[in-house]
Amino acid sequence: MFIPENLIPTDIPATWGAMEKLYYAGKARAIGVSNFSCKKLQDLLAVARVPPAVNQVECHPVWQQDKLRKLCQSTGVHLSAYSPLGSPGSPGYSGPSVLSDPIVTSVAEKLQKTPAQVALRWGLHMGQSVLPKSANERRIKENFDIFDWSIPHDLMAKFSAIKQACTKATFSNQLQHVIDF
Repeated sequence: MFIPENLIPTDIPATWGAMEKLYYAGKARAIGVSNFSCKKLQDLLAVARVPPAVNQVECHPVWQQDKLRKLCQSTGVHLSAYSPLGSPGSPGYSGPSVLSDPIVTSVAEKLQKTPAQVALRWGLHMGQSVLPKSANERRIKENFDIFDWSIPHDLMAKFSAIKQACTKATFSNQLQHVIDF
């Protein structure tokens, strides 16, 4: 059972220092972080000798993370999006559906693409890498069919009207936390 009082505080500067040692020793070509908010990333950048190469976070049209994306772009930290299609079907997921969002589905229809393809292409257009997950062969092929077309500017502009949602991430150790933005 998860008990918040049992959490051990994380010493991010010391942990990052240990990762930098691995980097300088040639044991890691790049080092990065995951789920760092703007504040955590700014705090890390203030003490890091080696800036993180990447910050991997949940990011998709329904949770665009504009502030974090802009910070990453301005500091040279690559943003990598896990769950770029949301987390439908995941235990405990209660967020809005990326794949049934009216703007995403409307753009998909106009481009004769699937909502998943549009959501993934949106992520690439925003300058991030996208890491979709599927065990379904048809969807895996569909996910690869996003590189030879683009979303026109007028349709990209529509994504800014999507209502943004915070999300709840459920971890395998049953630690649940809500990210409050």
